[in-house]
Amino acid sequence: MSDDEREEKELDLSSPEVVTKYKSAAEIVNKALQLVISECKPKAKIVDLCEKGDSYIREQTGNMYKNVKKKIERGVAFPTCISVNNTVCHFSPLASDETVLEEGDILKIDLGCHIDGFIAIVAHTHALQAGPVTGKAADVIAAANTAAEVALRLVRPGKKNKDVTEAIQKVAAAYDCKIVEGVLSHQLKQFVIDGNKVILSASNPDTRVDEAEFEENEVYSIDIVTSTGEGKPKLLDEKQTTVYKRAVDKNYHLKMKASRFIFSEIREKFPIMPFTARALEEKRARLGLLECVNHELLQPYPVLHEKPGDLVAHIKFTVLLMPNGSDRITSHPLQELQPTKQIDDPEIKAWLALGTKTKKKGGGKKKKGKKSDKAEESTEAEPMDATTNGAESQA
Repeated sequence: MSDDEREEKELDLSSPEVVTKYKSAAEIVNKALQLVISECKPKAKIVDLCEKGDSYIREQTGNMYKNVKKKIERGVAFPTCISVNNTVCHFSPLASDETVLEEGDILKIDLGCHIDGFIAIVAHTHALQAGPVTGKAADVIAAANTAAEVALRLVRPGKKNKDVTEAIQKVAAAYDCKIVEGVLSHQLKQFVIDGNKVILSASNPDTRVDEAEFEENEVYSIDIVTSTGEGKPKLLDEKQTTVYKRAVDKNYHLKMKASRFIFSEIREKFPIMPFTARALEEKRARLGLLECVNHELLQPYPVLHEKPGDLVAHIKFTVLLMPNGSDRITSHPLQELQPTKQIDDPEIKAWLALGTKTKKKGGGKKKKGKKSDKAEESTEAEPMDATTNGAESQA
C-alpha cells in the first residue's frame, strides 16, 4: 500500500477520531447559525452579521486542541454569507458595505467550520417575519427542505448521483419551483471542500458530471437551492464577489506589487479553505485580487441573482455515510410553513417514507439515553410525513 493510500485509508469515517472532529465542527457551525439567526432583525447590517458568524467559529475552534503537540488547523471553512430574496448565494460584503435587512426579507445563511480539515457546512433559509411563512415564500422554502430530505434518503451506499439529481428536480416541480442550475453538492475529504464526487442539482446540457456511486464512510455536503423563478441565475456585478478559494494547483508570477502582497497574505492565512476579502487589507485587496483571479490563482465564488421579485431558498447540510446509516450532522429547525402546494406524488412520498438508519440484524433494543446519545438522536431522520411539507422534520 502506498503512503497516499494509507493516508486515505486512515482518514475516513472508519476512524472514531475523524467522526468526532466532524461532529465537533458540526456542533460549532450549528450554534454559529443559531447565533446569526437570533441577530437577524430589520435594519441589521449584513456585514456585521457575517462577521458575528465568522468570529464565533474562530473563537470556538480556537478553544479546541490548544494543548496538543502537533498543531491542528481549525477555523472557518466557509465564510458566513447572507443572501437576501432574489440573491442566490455568496453575499458576504466588505466592511464598508451598508446593506441592511428589511422586514419580510427571505434570508439564505451559509457558513462552514473545520477542525483538522474535517469540514461541516450548513445553509438555512429564514424569513424575517413573525408568524407562519405563507404563499410563494413558504412554497420555495418547503421545496428546498423537502428536496433536502429526499436527498438525505437517496445519498446512501449503492445509490448513484444521478438518482439524486432527478429526484430533487421532481420535488421542486411539485411545489411549482425550480432547482437552481449550477449548484453542486460535493464529497468532503480532509481539507477538501469540493471533492471529485459531485451531485448535479439540475441536469442541463452545459453541465456534465461523471457518474458516481456513494460508498460507506464517505462524507457529503448536500446543497439544494430552489427558486420561484427560472433557476438560471446571473452574475450582475463582479464587484460584489468577495469570497475566494486558492487554486493550489496553479502557479503564476504576479506582476503587480499589490497582487504579490495580497497573494502572500492569502497563502499564509487561507492556504486551502475559502475566505472573504473582508479578512484582507481592504485598500490593496480589490486591485490585487483581480490579477490573482485573472490568472486563475484564486477561484471566485460569484454573487448570483435571479430576477427581481423571484424568491430563492437554500438548504445545505453535511451527511456522514456511517455503517449504520446516514447521519445528518448540520441543520436548523424551520419556521412554520403554510405552503400553497402539497406533496401528492406517490414516488416522492415513497422516498420520504425511507428511513436513514440501517436496521441492525437481530433487532436489538436501543439503549436508553445516555447524554452522549442525545446529539446523535437529534440528527436521526425518521420517515417523513409528506403532508408536513418538511416544516417539522428538522426540529
